Amino acid sequence: MQRRSFFRVASAAALTAFPAAWGAGERKYKILYFTRSAGFEHSVVKRQGGQLSHSEKLLTEMGRKAGFEVECTKDGRVFDGNLDPYDAIAFYTSGDLTQPGGDGSPPMTPRGKQRLLEAIAAGKNFIGFHAATDSFHSKGPRDENQTEVDPYVAMIGGEFIVHGAQQEASLFMCSRFPGAGNLGIGEAIAFTEEWYTHKNFARDLHVILVQETQYMKGECYQRPDFPATWARMHGQGRVFYTSLGHREDIWTNPFFQAIAIGGIGWALGKVSFDIKPNIDSVTPLANQLKGTGPVRT
Repeated sequence: MQRRSFFRVASAAALTAFPAAWGAGERKYKILYFTRSAGFEHSVVKRQGGQLSHSEKLLTEMGRKAGFEVECTKDGRVFDGNLDPYDAIAFYTSGDLTQPGGDGSPPMTPRGKQRLLEAIAAGKNFIGFHAATDSFHSKGPRDENQTEVDPYVAMIGGEFIVHGAQQEASLFMCSRFPGAGNLGIGEAIAFTEEWYTHKNFARDLHVILVQETQYMKGECYQRPDFPATWARMHGQGRVFYTSLGHREDIWTNPFFQAIAIGGIGWALGKVSFDIKPNIDSVTPLANQLKGTGPVRT
């Protein structure tokens, strides 16, 4: 339990960190934040009274501090229009976004989905939060890896399976990626969140944060450690994803904000970092969906 005590101390220390602004004196980069829910609608993206949702407000505020502009939409038809004004596209979405349902917003068209993927491959950058991996599932059993995955899953680098009860759990830091490398903490951090399990990991992931499973409660977590936050290239486009972001308090947590700003800064090309694939070395059993794997010491 000494490791757990260390995590709590690290978590408390991280709350004193806040990401420094970048982009002062330069043109503002523009991010399209797409929050359509064709499946489950998370509270952090739900709008009430015509007002922006919790995450939309906070990402917009983070942009004001860091030097980028955020345009928020739930209208899937945007991907049939001109995407040139956006330097990056951020997703907090769920379900098959080409289908009706969920929050009642207009769906993407199949062509819009294709245009999105083509734009990223050509150099448009992508940022995914939490449920972004719960969008466009691959054909086949939900609890198995697939040899052929949905093109969107191939782009983002992993696919949501299921989650258990919210609980305190730990993330191991295995990369000094922008944001994560500036927190002033050592090995790991812990807090309460809704933790996703994933499958169909891309082989070229640069893993930033690893989900520690050893102490987690719930059958779905009885598997070896696996990636929770990562970066990769999709063609010419930079792709950053973090599984964090379910709870409202996560969005106000300086640790999450630092991770988000670091990922956005890298995705926009504002900061450089070598994202050499490391999934096989830091999470060698990531694709083993059952079994506890080796015990950490």
